[in-house]
Amino acid sequence: MTDTILLVEDEEDLASIVAYHLSKEGYTVLRAANGQEALDILQDNTVKTKVSLVLLDLMLPDMSGIEVCKFIRTHATLSSLPIIMVTAKGEEIDRVVGFEVGADDYVVKPFSSRELMLRIKALLRRQQSDSHQVTILESAIFKVDRAAHRVWIDGEETHLTALEFKLLALLIERKGVVQTREKLLEDVWEMDPNMNTRTVDKHVQRLRQKIKTGAGYIETIRGVGYRFTQDATP
Repeated sequence: MTDTILLVEDEEDLASIVAYHLSKEGYTVLRAANGQEALDILQDNTVKTKVSLVLLDLMLPDMSGIEVCKFIRTHATLSSLPIIMVTAKGEEIDRVVGFEVGADDYVVKPFSSRELMLRIKALLRRQQSDSHQVTILESAIFKVDRAAHRVWIDGEETHLTALEFKLLALLIERKGVVQTREKLLEDVWEMDPNMNTRTVDKHVQRLRQKIKTGAGYIETIRGVGYRFTQDATP
């Protein structure tokens, strides 16, 4: 089955080049020149092809990519959609903001088509487990199917983004062991563990909101990080 990429880019020349390379790789491409057009496509029930990933420019004429990303992450049927943020800015703070609002990956202009295709493929593959990994994780009221990228809490399925899924699976896999914020930054986000950022805290907060009755199983270890426990705290 062909994956569909929603390309949100207002620079016509760049959008055409990226769309060409995506099509060459076998992807179906939908294009939006601004944030509102992108949201209209994502919410349009008449769209025949389901979007697999959003390639989202940070600087758009009507609203920022940050706003678009926030909307996607808070929308019931779109919240788990993979997002790669694209920007001309290279400062570390921009990457941090992108991750904090829920982007799964980040590409800085100018980028090579090969780099972009590799990042897209990697993100779309993230749902698949390595053959040597345990496919099913079960603990307390949680059941996590790594291969299918699915999570059940008390038998009810919960939809998570790629990063939220990776974060929850890692905490469950390392249950009972405190994971420092630095360790989580390094293992989940593959970011510099010395970076001063609230990325981890914001994602844990968002994850707790989504898993609802399971939120109490993720303990906050003040001044250190987080730990998954078998006994939920109130």
